[in-house]
Amino acid sequence: MQKGNIFIVAAPSGAGKTTLVSALLAADANVRLSVSFTTRAPRAGETNGQDYHFVSRDTFLGMIERSELLEHAEVYGNFYGTSEKWIREQLATGQDILLEIDWQGAQQVRRLFPEAISIFILPPSLEVLEQRLRGRGKDAEEAIQVRLKSAQDEIRHVDEYDYVIVNQHIDESVHDIISIVRAARLRLENQSLKFGTLIAELKGV
Repeated sequence: MQKGNIFIVAAPSGAGKTTLVSALLAADANVRLSVSFTTRAPRAGETNGQDYHFVSRDTFLGMIERSELLEHAEVYGNFYGTSEKWIREQLATGQDILLEIDWQGAQQVRRLFPEAISIFILPPSLEVLEQRLRGRGKDAEEAIQVRLKSAQDEIRHVDEYDYVIVNQHIDESVHDIISIVRAARLRLENQSLKFGTLIAELKGV
């Protein structure tokens, strides 16, 4: 059976990652989003098990101690992590998985799955990034400045990724991320597993 692909999508806050990921999931039913565990409180409209698995800090630390997490990181005082068991089970069935994580998590995943395909989303400029953060109307000035600094810290890791999308025009960016996923499935390794018999027949082997 063809093993599933792991797609890592990372971006600074305000780059439009959530919008692009949502568009990809809507366009491609063969990609499943990994639902992360987190210690932060649910926000208005968020559903446990759908947006995140919301757990206590003690529960999360226990998961770390039992080595149950594929990756984990602390962001703004809250922990986030991915279940390793769930990921491996999904990949074994041929399911493609998408991880929406930060650079720390991406590094951890690549150490265990060097074949993972990583995508970084960039804003067209720092000015646009700041406009998007302010346009949310959710954060105080101090929080905005913290997010801007964190954004630049995240962007400094852009050269660690396989693909980079500059999210200037949303329609083009959606097309780009869908194209990356489809192209990954056409790699020789994947096609050899899926069409091994056909390829051998055509080669006359």
